Amino acid sequence: MNIEAFHACATCIHFHAEKTKTGMSYFCKRLGYETRPNYQFNCWTPKKHVQELINKRMEEKNR
Repeated sequence: MNIEAFHACATCIHFHAEKTKTGMSYFCKRLGYETRPNYQFNCWTPKKHVQELINKRMEEKNR
């Protein structure tokens, strides 16, 4: 199981998306600046449902 398959800003607990009049705005609350859903940073902390999916796939792999 490769965690890199899940590692992206959009799956991080600090990722915030907001719809504006000019389109979508993506922001990292931890880093304090604009980002994109597919960017990757070393400070990544997966959302709860993503961590559960990672754990499930790791269990399946180890069977």
